[in-house]
Formats: sequence, C-alpha cells, structure tokens
Amino acid sequence: MSKINKVVLAYSGGLDTSAIIPWLKEQHDCEVIAFVADVGQDPEELVGVEEKALASGASSCHVVDLKEAFVADYVNPILKTGAIYEGTYLLGTSMARPIIAKAQVELALKLGADAVSHGCTGKGNDQVRFESTYAALAPQLEVIAPWREWTMKSRTDLLNYLASKNIPTTASAEKIYSRDANAWHISHEGGELEDPYCEPSDQVWTWTVSPEQAPDEAQYVTLSFEQGVLKAVDGETMTPYNALSYLNDVAAKHGVGRIDIVENRLVGMKSRGCYETPGGTVLNAALRGLETMVLDKASFKFREQVALEFSHVIYDGRWFTPLSDALLAAAESLAQVVTGEIVVKLYKGHATVVKRKSPNSLYSEAFSTFEEDEVYNQKHAEGFIRLFSLSSRIAAMHQADGNKE
Repeated sequence: MSKINKVVLAYSGGLDTSAIIPWLKEQHDCEVIAFVADVGQDPEELVGVEEKALASGASSCHVVDLKEAFVADYVNPILKTGAIYEGTYLLGTSMARPIIAKAQVELALKLGADAVSHGCTGKGNDQVRFESTYAALAPQLEVIAPWREWTMKSRTDLLNYLASKNIPTTASAEKIYSRDANAWHISHEGGELEDPYCEPSDQVWTWTVSPEQAPDEAQYVTLSFEQGVLKAVDGETMTPYNALSYLNDVAAKHGVGRIDIVENRLVGMKSRGCYETPGGTVLNAALRGLETMVLDKASFKFREQVALEFSHVIYDGRWFTPLSDALLAAAESLAQVVTGEIVVKLYKGHATVVKRKSPNSLYSEAFSTFEEDEVYNQKHAEGFIRLFSLSSRIAAMHQADGNKE
C-alpha cells in the first residue's frame, strides 16, 4: 500500500466509525474526511453527526442528501425487476449500498483523496458491496477496511480505545441489536435473533405495529403507475421519495411489512434477521398485481426469471456490472406496458391487491367468462391440446412398441 494522505470514510456516527477515524489517523498519519449518506434513515440519526465526526478527529464531514435519487434511481428500477432474495427479502440494505458507495467515491475523487474506508465487518455482505463499487468506479483508490486489520474485537475494546484518545461517545458496552435503516426498510440482527428458535420480542420491531395491535378496520390505498413507476397515491401526485414515505406511514400502522428469515450470506454463512418494509411491501404487491393484467404468459415468466437472477446480482453487490445493466434493461422494456391503477387493502399485517385496471390490460371478460359467450369456440381447444401433448403421445407410442419386442 502506498502512502495515504487523505481518506474518505463512510461514516454513520456510531461506535465503529467513530473509532475508525482516530485509528486511520494513527495508522496512516493521514487526513480523514467523514462522508454521511442520507438515504432516508431516521432523521434523529443525523442530528449532531457532523459534530461527532469532528470530535473524533475528522477534518470535515459531508452529509449528502441521496433520498430522492435513492428511490428514483435504485428502488424503482429494482422494483421493476421484481427481485426478492430467496423468496422473502425485499433487499433493503442491498439496494442502498450502490448509491452510498458511489457518492462516497465521487466525494473522494472531488477532494483528491488517495483512499476510501468503511466500517463493514469481515463477516458480512456489505464489505463486498462497498468494495465492488469502489473497484468498478475508481479502482485507483486504496481501500482500507479496519475490521479486517485492527486487533479490536468487541464494543468494549472500541470504547476503551476511544477513551484512551479522549474522544467522547454516547455509546455503551451493551448493544442488543444491529440495525440498518433507510427509506425502504429497517433491518434487525443480533440479540435473541441469534437463536433461530427464539421468537422475536416486541423490542425488536421499531417501525411497524404488531399485526395483533393493528386497527380492526381495513384501509384501502390506490396506487397509480406509469410504465412501472408509481406516480400518485390516493389521487395525489408525489415525488418517488414522498410517495414511499407516505406508504411507509400508512402501512406501518397496519403492521404490514414484517418478515423473520434465515438467509444465505454471500460469504458463506447463514444469518437470521428481521426486516420491516412497510411501504415497499405495498408497492411490490401493487406492481406485481398490475403485471398480471398486462404481461402475457411468456413475458411474465421471463420477468420472473429476471427477478430471480437480479435478486442475486443486487444482494451480491454487482450493481455496476454488464449483467446488471442487461437485466435492468430487460425489466425496463417489459415495464413499458405496466401502466394502470391498483387498490391495495391493508389489514392486520397483510397488503392485498383487491382492484386492478389498466389501459393495456390483456384481461377480457368476454373470453374468460363462465357464462355464455360468442367469441370463443371451445372446440378449437381439442386441436391445440393434441399438438401441445404430441411429444408425450409419441413417447408413449415408442414405449408401447418397445414393450411388444
């Protein structure tokens, strides 16, 4: 590694990154610039974050507002693909990492930094997501990952280190859960969740109400889409971020969006996590419901294949790759007809599509009715079935001939 003069650190204001600032200065005798991404996490997390960074030894702290870009340029395209990791995870942490790392790289290049740094551990997926973005956008930058280098192993070690440097912190030795939040979701890991046979306690959940405590009366929301992008909610036109925020508030009150899963991390181990994605759950249900109206069977099947492949692309941190571009382009092409209005019923933890309409609908009551119709000749089905099953018929004939020998 060459001499590091200036490093931009992805900074959160938490214990880990607060310790990383003085550690970087001590190990590399360099200037440390803190970079904070506002991707729609709780505003309380950003209160005083610049003062914390400076108190830890950063020369400056840059808070970058990425909320609208995050939803418009990352959430919405991913939604069009239909990507859901391992059938349940709506990829909240994964989808935020590319824009955060990209903005960090852009700041580093703007300020003439030699290196970038992050606070990801050597056990998790995020180290791959951050560093894959660094490699794709600015491979000339050095990457410093303190958790893979330093000898500290616990929160107590970090607290003692900060104390030795006379750096104030409000953190304590006990941290029950590890959480990550953005406009799309909140993730929870650690504590009792490390035992997969232990049901999450009420203190795990911080955003959504318990479905048991949700209102006894259902609420309906109307979502209007144009080419796969949400344009209005309940008749009101909103920006992408504001629309998601509105849906988050409404759905959270009805206990929508909780999942408790064991997932396969990229690095090889399994981990258990609880995720809250209230507005995202509504959006995904609505968009999938609209697709059933406008995509033909083959197109819908292909979109499902795109979804499966892209769920691994985004989970594995491969946003800035040719494969990602190709899959996103395919989803964008299919989304050209995904225009219409969907009504979703919110009730006791469920988001259920109950009404659908689209100017591009392929649904025809005239053809699908169980009542008498004048547009479909049922006799035509016989020839279709004979041709559709022809290979099976031939195989059976060959088998019968073989049995005669």
